[in-house]
Amino acid sequence: MDLTLQKRLAAKILGIGVSRVWIDPEQYERVAEAITADDIRGLIKDGVIREKPMSKPSRGRWRIRHEKRKKGRKRGHGKRKGSKGARMPKKELWMNRVRAMRRFLRYLRDKEMISRSDYRRLYKLVKGGYFKTLAQLKAHIEEKASVRR
Repeated sequence: MDLTLQKRLAAKILGIGVSRVWIDPEQYERVAEAITADDIRGLIKDGVIREKPMSKPSRGRWRIRHEKRKKGRKRGHGKRKGSKGARMPKKELWMNRVRAMRRFLRYLRDKEMISRSDYRRLYKLVKGGYFKTLAQLKAHIEEKASVRR
């Protein structure tokens, strides 16, 4: 049974593509009899003809790729566009490091493990770029034994 006319009319009325028109398989004879736009409107009202939901891109391939990237695959030179600095700016790296160190110093000060004066001195050193990493800051504090347990 050819329902291309009915599908086309329904698509025009619903304002969607022909592929998104759903016709109830049990009502094919009734739909075949409908030849005017008014007939089709009546069938839409009765729920014999409906609009299929929009299909969205599948995330299956993305999930597989994501799992591989978590393992470190697909991250070689050939996959990279942009310089090292463009992918993760130096300033952002600096900000992350400094914020981590300042957070740590704040924690030590609030727990009264270092004095306020030590906090200020170390804060200024952090700001001046004296420490490259948080580990280096921790090592410095241990070495100077300025932390109270």
